[in-house]
Amino acid sequence: MDFFQIAVLATVQGAAELLPVSSSAHVITAEKLMGLDPTSPEMTMLLVMLHTGTMFAVILYFWRSWKYAYFRSWSAFRDNAVIVLAATAATGIVGLGLLALIKHAVMGSDPGFEIEHLFGNPKLMAAALAAAGLLIIGSSFIPERSNRGLTLWRSVLVGAVQGLCLPFRGFSRSGATISTALAMGVARRRAEEFSFALAVVLTPAVIVKEAHRLLGAHALAPQASGASLWQTLTPGLIGMVLSFFAGLLALRWLSGWLESGRWHLFGAYCLAAAGFVLWQG
Repeated sequence: MDFFQIAVLATVQGAAELLPVSSSAHVITAEKLMGLDPTSPEMTMLLVMLHTGTMFAVILYFWRSWKYAYFRSWSAFRDNAVIVLAATAATGIVGLGLLALIKHAVMGSDPGFEIEHLFGNPKLMAAALAAAGLLIIGSSFIPERSNRGLTLWRSVLVGAVQGLCLPFRGFSRSGATISTALAMGVARRRAEEFSFALAVVLTPAVIVKEAHRLLGAHALAPQASGASLWQTLTPGLIGMVLSFFAGLLALRWLSGWLESGRWHLFGAYCLAAAGFVLWQG
């Protein structure tokens, strides 16, 4: 993989991960257009490294508001920690349950099956993009209640929807979680902050999972060595830096459109992207 390909993937990931348009669908499409295999462990690990870069962008961008909302007092930290952990638990229950169900339904519990084997299916990606687009458009018509926050029940529902996003590349995590909160009347800024707080909690677990998968793939390969593993990780480290800066720009864009009433335009884009993915596939 050359520097140009890494730069393209990092830019696409950094922008699309934080915009509600599904980074995975965009990155996988870009990989296919450049002749890369999106289902390989190396490409999956690259995608996770790019996620890491955008995670640091999220922390930097939201740190000031999180510091006030979550850390201004012990009671604020306790209350917010409870809803974040409850939402993350709901994500795990729904996401892992769906993964097990898909594995059983598609491959009959074949121990060699990985959910990543489905990543390259354009019909699945197009359907997920279209579903996210409709959800975003629908939520944009719900009146905002500026004083409405996230109760335990609302946060659990947002977390459950985030769990639906785990198996399906194309069903935007940020788009789905923000839209779910908006549909319940949660204030736009609060919905945005909570969605990305969940992302920061979830990302390390995904990184560990994919790092374990990558190490396992190298252990099974006869030619695997410390040098080859380092060569595999190097593109991800470069891409992580590039996706960090792309992510910062994307967050400014998202906040501007969300708070100015143009949220539905992201949904329209997802519908158009679904058509392109289906045609390209």
